[in-house]
Amino acid sequence: MNYLISDIENGIKVSGLRDFCPEHIFECGQAFRWERTEEGSYIAVAKDKVAEFLMKDGELYVFNATKEDFEEVWHDYFNLDTDYQEIKDNLKKTLAYSKNDSLKEAIEFGNGLRILNQDHFEMIISFIISANNQIPRIKKSVELLSQTYGDFIGVYKGKKYHRFPSPAQLAYQDPEEVKEITRVGFRHTRIVEAARSYLEENDKFENVSLEELKNNLIALPGVGPKVMDCILLFGYGIEDTFPVDVWVKRLMETLYLDQPIPNKKILEEAGILFGDYKGHAQQYLFYYARENAIGK
Repeated sequence: MNYLISDIENGIKVSGLRDFCPEHIFECGQAFRWERTEEGSYIAVAKDKVAEFLMKDGELYVFNATKEDFEEVWHDYFNLDTDYQEIKDNLKKTLAYSKNDSLKEAIEFGNGLRILNQDHFEMIISFIISANNQIPRIKKSVELLSQTYGDFIGVYKGKKYHRFPSPAQLAYQDPEEVKEITRVGFRHTRIVEAARSYLEENDKFENVSLEELKNNLIALPGVGPKVMDCILLFGYGIEDTFPVDVWVKRLMETLYLDQPIPNKKILEEAGILFGDYKGHAQQYLFYYARENAIGK
């Protein structure tokens, strides 16, 4: 994507972005290291950077960031090399698009949504925390985990920010301490054990076949089919994935299937309805359904 970066006071302005809206990106359940301000901007953390994003009159204002920060960190984080118009065009060719107007409306509603490029390990731990949990609580636990065990990044608007902890920073912590400090409940032992597995057997999670990766992820404590699919989609960028949680199950049954069916069958139907782009379809539909209480 071609865009123009210009300097402004305390940051930069990015002009010419397409298919981009911070609200759609951050509010769709794929990331947890962000906060919305009273002004409607979003403060986000990625790697060792903290920046504030505000979309105004079609231009993106990025505070606490330089041109180099954007090109080296945020460009990749926001997946700006991916042509989302092409993705939308391909979704328009699917069976789901012709079946009813739901996917069309979902794409229009979340037209600025993009699937982020996020750290593998951070997504593994974050989605272990997400099991049977709500987004505000997940965000709080991830924040406490980072504040307690992650490296200090700096202060922005009076708040201290930290990196997400590395595998080594989590692998040998006392699980009971993790539970007490970070409010992760019953997930405390799973977090420590998963961190240790990732640290000591890292070759199982990097540069392996998709089938091997699935087998190795599902073997981690706290990783079931839904958590695994979230990790694959949001951590590894495997687009041919369709995470099914309560919201997705309800919306699929409401919009396409007309009856309650098992999750395994929903996955099969998703492949038929959305083809190779079912990961993107899931995000558009999830955001659309949650924001409009569809299937509630």
